[in-house]
Parts: sequence; C-alpha cells; structure tokens
Amino acid sequence: MDFFTNIALGFSVALTPTNLLFCFLGSVVGTLVGVLPGLGPVGAIAFLLSLTFKMEPATAIIMLAGIYYGAMYGGSTTSILVNIPGETASVVTCLDGYRMARQGRAGAALGISAFGSFIAGTFGVIGLMFLAPVLGRAALRFGPPEYFALTLTGLTLVAYLTQGSMLKALIMTTLGLLAGSVGMDPISGEERFTFGSLTLRDGLGLVPVAMGLFGIAEVLENLGATGTQSIYQTKIKGLLPNAKDWRDSGWPIARGSVIGFLLGILPGPGPVIASFVSYAMEKRMSRYPEKFGTGMIEGVAGPEAANNSATAGSFIPLLSLGIPTSAIMALFMGALMIHGIQPGPLFISKYPELFWGFIASMYIGNAMLLVLNLPLIGIWVRVLKTPYTILFPLILLFCLVGVYTLNSNTTEILIMLIFGIAGFLLRRLGFEGAPFILAMVLGPVMETSLRQTLLISRGSFAIFYTRPICAVLLALTILFLIFPLFRGKKLVTRAD
Repeated sequence: MDFFTNIALGFSVALTPTNLLFCFLGSVVGTLVGVLPGLGPVGAIAFLLSLTFKMEPATAIIMLAGIYYGAMYGGSTTSILVNIPGETASVVTCLDGYRMARQGRAGAALGISAFGSFIAGTFGVIGLMFLAPVLGRAALRFGPPEYFALTLTGLTLVAYLTQGSMLKALIMTTLGLLAGSVGMDPISGEERFTFGSLTLRDGLGLVPVAMGLFGIAEVLENLGATGTQSIYQTKIKGLLPNAKDWRDSGWPIARGSVIGFLLGILPGPGPVIASFVSYAMEKRMSRYPEKFGTGMIEGVAGPEAANNSATAGSFIPLLSLGIPTSAIMALFMGALMIHGIQPGPLFISKYPELFWGFIASMYIGNAMLLVLNLPLIGIWVRVLKTPYTILFPLILLFCLVGVYTLNSNTTEILIMLIFGIAGFLLRRLGFEGAPFILAMVLGPVMETSLRQTLLISRGSFAIFYTRPICAVLLALTILFLIFPLFRGKKLVTRAD
C-alpha cells in the first residue's frame, strides 16, 4: 500500500502546472543539446544551474533531469544523419545508424532509436524506483582492483568493434591509451605530453577528439571523393520501424536496457561505456557479426537503449548514498545542496515528495520525449536531401561552435581539426576510430585503478585473483580474448 501511496504522492508533485512546464522545457532543451554537436548535457546543466537558485527544489531537479535524459534522446540524431555524435554516448550509433541513413533508412533508425530510448528510459526509472537502496550498496563493493578488471574487460571489446584488421584495431587501441595519458599524472601530479600547453594539462577533451575523428573526417572524406559531391537524393520512406525491424531490435533493446542500467550505477562515464558494451554484445550474439558497421538496426537499438537506461541508473549512488559518479551527477548534487538538501541514505525518508516527484517526472518526461521526437523524424530526415555543398559548411559550423562553447578555448578547436585530418588519413589507410575512442575513455580509469591497487597491495598482483569480483571479471576478459581465436580457427577450418 505504501508503494501506491508514494507513487500517488510523486504524480501529485510532478503534475503541478509549474513542474509540468519545466519538465517539458528541460526535455526540449535537452533534445536540442543532444542534436547540436558538442553541446553536451554537462555544459548545458552547468550553464543553467544558476537559473535554479530561485526555483523550488523539485522543480529544479525535474528540469535538470529533463535536460540530461533529453540529451540522450537527441544525441542519436546527428549520429544517424551526418555521422557526428551529438553526445559522447552516441559515438557508437554512428557505426550503423549513419550507414542506415545512407541506405535510405534514416527514418527507421531514428524511429527505433526513439522507441528504444523510451522503453529503456522507462525500464531505468522502474529500476531506480525499486532497486535504488540495494544496488547502491552493491556498487560500494567495487574498489580499485574491480575497476581495473572492469576497464580491462572493456578494452577487449575492441575485438567486436572492429570491422577490418585486428592488428589495425590494436594499433588504434594503443594510440587511444596514449591519448588518454596526456595531462597530469593522477598519482604524482607531473605533466605528461603537454608540451607546455595549459589546455593539455587537463588532457585531451573527448568531445573535440570524437567530433574530429567522426565529424570532420567524414566531411573531408566526402569532399575528397572523386566525381560529383555526395547529395542525398534517395527517396525517404519508412519513417517508423516495420515488423522486421521490431523483431530484430526487440532483444537488443531489452539487453541494452539491463546493461545500461547496471553500468550506469558504477562511477565513470556510464552511458558511454554502456553503449560500447551493448554494441559489442549485439555483435557477439548476432548470426551475422560481419555485417555490423554496414547498417544493422541492432547496432542502433542496443546502444541507444543502453545509454538512456544508464542515465536512470546513474542517479542511484547519488540519491541513495550521496556519491556522485560523474560530472553530471556532481552538478545534480550541487543543485540539491544549493537548496539545503543533502542526498544520501536518509534522502528518500526525509524528502519523499522530492524523490517520488522526481521519479514520476521521469515517467512523464520520457513520454514527452517520445511524443516530441516522433513527429520531428520527418524534419530531421529531410536534412538528407540537402546538397552536400550546403550541408558541409553547416556541419563544420556546428562542430566549431560546439567545441568552442564547451570551455571557450580555441586550442580545443585546433585539437578537433588535427584529429579530423588524422581521422581522414587513417580512414584512407583502413584504420577505424571506435577502438581509439574506447581506449581513450577507459585508459585513464584503468591506469588510476591499477596504480591505486598496487599501492594498496604494496606491489603484489595477487590482489587481482584473491578478490572474487575482480577474479570473475579477469576470467571473462580471458574468455573474450580467446573466443575470437577459436572462432577464427573454426572459420579457417571451414574454408579448408
């Protein structure tokens, strides 16, 4: 009975005219933030945080949450249409979503992305509602050894992300790890590979690098194509997923929802890692893994579900333990503390109207985003008919504005352009960008966790197999590494 009473309390808070209005505004702003390349939710929330000072606490958290999960919805749009990840978690969507668009199936890709996001977002809210206390405590069992093992497992996903040579994928992974090491040493504080640059002291920004490797490189590749420039003249049809698309996407959405929610609880870039893990799992489980990267709808449905589900999971440590697991969660914590509210174990019991109102607003916000995004699919798809001579200056403008507005730093524009040129040349040589991005994201976490672990164990590596969770993760890593070898041997045997 208490459960239904709490739900009723939550909807009574969320359905007030003021909270409904700010839930809608947050969802719209979040979608725009996701659609515009480079304008991620961190920058948007930080920029709008000052506007929440005079708001009621429930109204403030409802609006900021709308921006967060709205950006996850909108991030897939530019990934699918112009091969630029509108949000970092949508990098993986470029791999198959953009290929679907080039095949005249942009509507289906955007549609399954919207529906998958809605389903996963709803699942995440339900998980947040029921499992916040339990899963929040479980996340505390992850120490530095477990995080090192988890990131090492993540790096084995290279085997499933690559479309070409495994050797080239490993080279890109190594380069990604080197790129992730740029900046201040996490233990000693010494500078590494900064060359006296103040910008590089904070490391290479993920957004400039990703937009260079995917966006700028795509523009250069199209401009460098022989013959007439690429103009999207294909007939647009099937704006909604058909029955076959749903059959292909049902299980990927379900698996992505679960994976995203569980990984969202862990500290770090949960939605980013969740989307990579989901993509790797779908490729591993597919009967046609070689077709991934050529326009498989499973490669869109799974990762998009994962990153949206992860947004709900990331609130669990914050609200139940008072531990922010990412920069975005730190901003949410700051928004609550501005109003004199301390998130933690007593948060739900002390502020039931705030917690349950927030939960109810996420239900409402996900429904708003579904209603808002589906009618706009036709508008976004029309971008495909734009002549590339008109489209590429706009793409470059969005990239330049998006990167500059992050920190108002012109050096990051230079970094984006350098990686754009490098990405173009690497594409011509058959190297892919996805392994580089994955290694760059996981590298700093892996290094810090390894060095902390060795400090704890006084240099002994025995700690990795004496801790159960760590031992299981390392065993999975070995299996992930061995399986492609057996699969390759099996294929060779069949060919003989």
